Amino acid sequence: MLKGNFFRGLGYLGEGFRLIRQPGLRLFVVIPLVINILLFGLLFYFLAEIFSAMIAAAMGWLPEWAWLQSLDWLFWILYGAVILLMLAYGFVIVANLIGSPFYGYLAELTEKHLTGQEVNTDDSWSLIIRDIPRALWREVQKIIYYLPRAIGLFIIGIIPVVNLVAAVLWFVFNCWMMALQYVDYPADNHRVSFRALRGLLGDTRLSALGFGLPVALAAMVPVLNLVVVPAAVCGATAYWVRENGPANEDV
Repeated sequence: MLKGNFFRGLGYLGEGFRLIRQPGLRLFVVIPLVINILLFGLLFYFLAEIFSAMIAAAMGWLPEWAWLQSLDWLFWILYGAVILLMLAYGFVIVANLIGSPFYGYLAELTEKHLTGQEVNTDDSWSLIIRDIPRALWREVQKIIYYLPRAIGLFIIGIIPVVNLVAAVLWFVFNCWMMALQYVDYPADNHRVSFRALRGLLGDTRLSALGFGLPVALAAMVPVLNLVVVPAAVCGATAYWVRENGPANEDV
């Protein structure tokens, strides 16, 4: 039986967008935002090239039946959905790999703000630099978790007709991954292992999927996906404080 509150989970991203406007947090929103703009332009260009090649290959596999060939528009839509979902999380992977030291520190500042502690950024740069190795390794762990599952879904996604199911599975998987991706920042600040985090989110899976849903949707919208990352970090920190709390610090 699934536990948690799906509708409560939906509200955390909105709270994240409110939090990124707080004066003490803005600097650590702006710097990753500039990085995201540059990355998204490059990623969109390369995936557009792959998208065109996939459509041509798929139509070449189909029998030369007139009625079937006339359905090329449907395959454009289905493959487009799969590519869009790949772009959404692919962008998140690359952006977070580079911006992870900033996001870990942003999560720390956000948690202090939410718990009524003093938000002090005097030693911010030294703390960010210190945590770079740990933050990068944490992102690698998420990529290792993501890739085999993504490859399986990708194989399903290139099979004509079956890719309709793949698009749905991709979306559900993306919602789960978005929750894992961002709640990991406050969890890592509390030295909660990535494996333990998966267990904690699994215990409140409905809340996790509720949080991941709007993040996954926003990640697919051009321009909005550039600002959703820092907002998701702040929203995920609110999720951590409300759903898990200090009882899990020593997990």
